[in-house]
Amino acid sequence: MNTFIAIEPDRCIGCGTCLAACSHGHRVAGLQAEPRLALTFAPQVTAAVTCHQCEGAPCLAVCPVDAIMRTDEAVVVNEQACIGCKLCAIVCPFGAIHPAGTSTAGVAGIAFETPSQPRGTSPLLAWSIGVYTCAVKCDLCSTYDPEGGPHCVRACPTNALFVRDATTLGDARKDKMKAAATANQIMMGRSTNLKEA
Repeated sequence: MNTFIAIEPDRCIGCGTCLAACSHGHRVAGLQAEPRLALTFAPQVTAAVTCHQCEGAPCLAVCPVDAIMRTDEAVVVNEQACIGCKLCAIVCPFGAIHPAGTSTAGVAGIAFETPSQPRGTSPLLAWSIGVYTCAVKCDLCSTYDPEGGPHCVRACPTNALFVRDATTLGDARKDKMKAAATANQIMMGRSTNLKEA
């Protein structure tokens, strides 16, 4: 059972603090500043989408240059080895991998007018002249801060994000089973009272 970041959508307010914390931590470490998670907005709910660190890891299996590898902590992308083919993003069942790149203007502080895509263009189809893209995905901040843990979890003001592993999943399952049993006992008690009345 791999460790991954889970979300409680009822608590998420869509503030983007998790995105900022993720971006800042990776940028300071010299990696792509693109956040490794995304916010999804729906009429009734807001939720963060992040890598589930799959056991089978289809992204790892499809990478033609072995730029994606499994460490003790997470499935991570070696940004220097990635060729930007986007195969990992295509096979990810959760949409948790996306391409990102830094333009020459971002590195050197020089701005060049380059063509841009319409807003509706999928990130998988988008491109910019002179921008090398590589895959970015959640690495649980293990590539640069293994002791501190995921920065998005620490930054969330509503505690909507939390780390899940085999132990915490087992505990959550037990809690849900107890809650269901209690609710069942309450309902059975009510139906007995209704029959007696």
